[in-house]
Amino acid sequence: MSAERPMYCVGVNVFVMRDGKLLLGQRKHCSGEGSWGLPGGHLEHGESMESAGLRELMEETGLQADSLTFVNIVNDRSRGQHYIQTGFLANNISGEVGVMEPDRCECWEWFDVDLLPKNLFHGHEAQIEIFRQDKIFRDN
Repeated sequence: MSAERPMYCVGVNVFVMRDGKLLLGQRKHCSGEGSWGLPGGHLEHGESMESAGLRELMEETGLQADSLTFVNIVNDRSRGQHYIQTGFLANNISGEVGVMEPDRCECWEWFDVDLLPKNLFHGHEAQIEIFRQDKIFRDN
């Protein structure tokens, strides 16, 4: 007898740091509208996590990174959904930040990691918190 297994999504999110500041985008016309989140998105079938992060970074911000370094993972079972949120730090960033998906992002801004906006995107909030604490895992 084969039983269907419940599915969950894998998010690949990118921490972009410059001069001690973290890049966050204000979400628009999507889940968490008006809140601030990391560049990132869903891992596509057959895609490597690093490729997904680099792709999402370019698609959303116009920035390029030479590579990504794994920083954390959150098993997020809150809000009636189940996500595995993976976080990577962008290395050797080039380009200028731009709003490449104006239908999904209002703007990109740099925030001091100790003075982040209060309305962080719920899907990234735990991930940003453990990044600031230099921890690598949280099981929500």
